[in-house]
Amino acid sequence: MTIGSLDMVFKIAGVAILVAVIHSVLKQAGKEEYAWMLTLTGIVIVLIWVVQLVGDLFEKVRTIFRLY
Repeated sequence: MTIGSLDMVFKIAGVAILVAVIHSVLKQAGKEEYAWMLTLTGIVIVLIWVVQLVGDLFEKVRTIFRLY
């Protein structure tokens, strides 16, 4: 595991913690719709990051094995 990937793990964990705290605050305030929207937004942000990482991985594999 490289430093860059460890950094991404901490970013994802930070987003998860932040979303969980704000979700519980909004739920306690009776704003469950906003809490679920926040959760979905957090999931979408993390999925975008993961898709970019997978794209980078495929690009590296392609250049290593000279596929194209």
